[in-house]
Amino acid sequence: MRILFLTPQLPYPPRQGAALRNWGFISGLASRHEITVLSFHASGPSAAPIALPGVRQLETVEPPTRTYRDRLRDLLTTRRPDMALRLASAQYARRLQGLLEKQPFDVVHIGGIEMAPYLDILTEARPRPLIVFDDLNCEYLLQKRAFITDLRVPTRWPAALYSLIQWQRLRVYEAQVCRRADRVIAVSEMDAEKLRGLGPGLKVAVVPNGVDTQAYLPVPVPSHPTGLVFTGTMDFRPNVDAVLWFAAKVLPRIQAEIRDIHFVVVGQRPHRRLDVLRSNPAITLTGWVEDTRPYIARAAVYVAPLRIGGGTRLKLLEAMAMGKPVVATSLGAEGYPFTAGRELLLADTPADFASAVIELLRSPALRLDLGQAAREFVAQRYDWHSIVPLLERVYMDMVSQPEGPE
Repeated sequence: MRILFLTPQLPYPPRQGAALRNWGFISGLASRHEITVLSFHASGPSAAPIALPGVRQLETVEPPTRTYRDRLRDLLTTRRPDMALRLASAQYARRLQGLLEKQPFDVVHIGGIEMAPYLDILTEARPRPLIVFDDLNCEYLLQKRAFITDLRVPTRWPAALYSLIQWQRLRVYEAQVCRRADRVIAVSEMDAEKLRGLGPGLKVAVVPNGVDTQAYLPVPVPSHPTGLVFTGTMDFRPNVDAVLWFAAKVLPRIQAEIRDIHFVVVGQRPHRRLDVLRSNPAITLTGWVEDTRPYIARAAVYVAPLRIGGGTRLKLLEAMAMGKPVVATSLGAEGYPFTAGRELLLADTPADFASAVIELLRSPALRLDLGQAAREFVAQRYDWHSIVPLLERVYMDMVSQPEGPE
């Protein structure tokens, strides 16, 4: 098939959620299908690679500039959610129009809700391609949870108000986008059910997140490691909230039992709300790193103390593929059929989370058993070699039954 991917950022090298998922799909499909990618590059034309491995054609444009003032104006003067405006670009629209005029595509894969503004061009194209909308998160649900979390803290009430507005707007917008696509993809059955609830007849298929288990391999760690690690884009609100909650509520409880513990937060663009942690000698904020795997490998325990979010966390698959024992909140592990106590430990209160981490730090045998079970679970069910055929099946079902969206 001739498949066009619309992506919010270059999917290669894959270093964060959307790019990891899009590249997992693109790299897996490229050997059997003709792939074209239209994307935004990071900054300046020189930032765009000449080619993506296995991809027939790559087109990139400069991302639009959108200031805080622009966002505030749109919040007050439109009823559209912020994500509907984030990557709206006349230049991107022209490039997409040109691609569609030059060659027909069997399928256009929309890799995230930020790319939904280009649905008008796709639906008006002749011949009209089949459209797949990959909803990486159930976005309205993420904002609903952010609202509930921030509402509990008076200093966060302005952020809670923002999330309340976005939640209501996204619920309407996300439903509209889903109805206009021929198929919607969700990362978990829970997300799929939430999306189906947005309107009757919505066709939502589950294609989980995956991981390259040959790239994320277990490595030996020191016999007495004391490090904890968290990875993620650190200006992403759920990640910021998770790290602040862990540092304030959980880490002191661990330190009371294990004095030399160290918490490493690995990820680009640390938000200014995290600046309060920089003076803590037990915490390191790395900022951008070339590769997160060495940091995961050196840690004794991977922590995922998330309290806000939707979809599923690719970071868990990466840590588990490396045989790392994981402690997560129930929300952090949401969407995966893990068995608590076998592939990871679950804890939702500060006391329980600290106890789970301390138990692992004091038991090398438990760390090994949990890590091995996690690695086996992920390798069997979540390697991209198992996931990509599920996406191909969605495409083939559309091609064989091209009746269009409801």
